Amino acid sequence: MLVLVTGGTGFVGAHTVAALVAAGHRVRVLARDPRRVAPALTPLSVPGDAVHVVDGDVVDETAVARAVRGVDALVHAASVYSFDSRSHEATRRTNARGTQVVLAAARRLGVGRSVHVSTFGALAPSPAGTVGPQSPPTTAGETYLASKAAAERVARGHQAHGDPVVIAYPPALLGPHDPKLGDQNARLRNVLRGLMPMWPTGGFPVGDVRDTAALLAELATAPAEDGGRHLGPGRYLSTRDYVRAVREATGRRLPTLFLPARAMLPFAYATDLVQRVWPWHIPAEYGACYVCATDARPQEAARSAGPAPRPIGETLVDTVRWLHRTGRLTAGQTGLAGAPVVPAAPAAGPVEAAAPPRREARS
Repeated sequence: MLVLVTGGTGFVGAHTVAALVAAGHRVRVLARDPRRVAPALTPLSVPGDAVHVVDGDVVDETAVARAVRGVDALVHAASVYSFDSRSHEATRRTNARGTQVVLAAARRLGVGRSVHVSTFGALAPSPAGTVGPQSPPTTAGETYLASKAAAERVARGHQAHGDPVVIAYPPALLGPHDPKLGDQNARLRNVLRGLMPMWPTGGFPVGDVRDTAALLAELATAPAEDGGRHLGPGRYLSTRDYVRAVREATGRRLPTLFLPARAMLPFAYATDLVQRVWPWHIPAEYGACYVCATDARPQEAARSAGPAPRPIGETLVDTVRWLHRTGRLTAGQTGLAGAPVVPAAPAAGPVEAAAPPRREARS
């Protein structure tokens, strides 16, 4: 099959490309900056000539049509995922509009199967305290979650129309080989650097990006299905359990004070206002605190098919070692100073010397 992946230079998208290529499928990537494709995919052992690259943005109808034309299936993983208030404008501009453009092109050009990558947070908060595939989209005022809820409504509209659109709801994702050091891996790094001595109570589902990528590849290439919705593989962790798991994985003490999440929301909102003018990132983000305050738990009966989630300890160790190998943590910060650390696997030559991904000409 020929599968298009939007957001192929991001965390979820790059791992999904790798999963598709490993399964023997041909892959096309829509990328705003084609120069980022090789650095994102080479660490995942994706050969440079295994993907075709189409230049363009997901909000550009012409570029999207060029990328969608002729594919058998697509995975729409492109979005701005950040709770940083400096990203709010890009988040509002990209997430819902990009989903509108991509899924409209898929309908118009007769794509056999489209997978929209949503998030569990698009369904929270829930009056029942649990979320599942039939939960309504959130009405949260937080920018990122509101943008994903708007995209969710677009995708469900296509399902209601009878289009072969499948929706996946990944948990918060950790894992190695994160091209842009996204929200969750950056938060883990901040914990180990001692920048997060206070946490809100509550919790959230957590998973491994490699498990989610395997699910997305499976959904994209399975027999046609209308209206499917799937929770991504993961496990709910309270924030206390999360910090405890990090301590166990690293051997670090990590003294932490836990405060009521709802009591922390005004402080977190104030830091968001400061962050808009402060040049350095402030770890206390309103959106992250809001997620903990909603304390959404996946419905056990709605667990997705696909891979079983790997142990959180395995994910944390792999992620921490990758953060160390890439120079983002010192050996002392990892807590693994006495353990052998395997160097990052070298590419088949420098990125510049690797076979460049084939680029499709603009029409």
